[in-house]
Amino acid sequence: MTRSHIIARREIASYFYSPLAYVALTLFLVGTGILFWFDFQPGQPAGLRTIFDWMVWLLVVIVPVLCMGLLAQERSSGTIETLMTAPLGEGDVVLGKFFGALGFILILLLPTLLYVVLLRIYSRVDLGPIFSGYLGIFLVAALFTSVGLFCSSLTGAQTLAAVGGVTILFLITIVPWWVGRQQGSTLPAIWRRAIDLGIYNRYVDFSKGVVDTSHVIFFVVLTGVFLFVTAKVLESRRWK
Repeated sequence: MTRSHIIARREIASYFYSPLAYVALTLFLVGTGILFWFDFQPGQPAGLRTIFDWMVWLLVVIVPVLCMGLLAQERSSGTIETLMTAPLGEGDVVLGKFFGALGFILILLLPTLLYVVLLRIYSRVDLGPIFSGYLGIFLVAALFTSVGLFCSSLTGAQTLAAVGGVTILFLITIVPWWVGRQQGSTLPAIWRRAIDLGIYNRYVDFSKGVVDTSHVIFFVVLTGVFLFVTAKVLESRRWK
């Protein structure tokens, strides 16, 4: 774990030297600021429901962009060979990269706590749904990071890794949500079950203040699956 911790710290530090990270931070804060304006209107329930409902869509694009260089840059620059010949296991590398990227994404979320402070000042707010909403966003961010890391492990082209990440997240997040809204109850039971497995449909309960253990397990297991597959991709490179 110490080795992973060193890699994670290096990854977090590297983001602060990247202009792309500051662009992502700016766009994220502007987007969440606009969403908060709708929650902060007179007569609206005191909460962050609009932000939580739409933050997932922002992360679908932002997370793959932030993760595209995690391993792809190492491959394109040739440093992946040095990294893999060091006394590090594939798990150390994967977890270090994962926690480094996830740590920076959590830094993106920190300024949104100001919105909670503003709500507390100007209204009587129920903190329960806000806590569950942040828990849901954390689980979504972890899953999206694992997907972005997986795509970054497959290619040395960062742009291709970003496009692949956005595509996968689009298919497992936006498509099931959209199909469900368009078709509703007219779909066969097996298709409705498949739509229920969509990321947004699993997350939306958190934004409503409901913490379902099955949803937590779903996100944790799926995140672990992508991390495991990523480690196997790196392992296959070691034996080439």
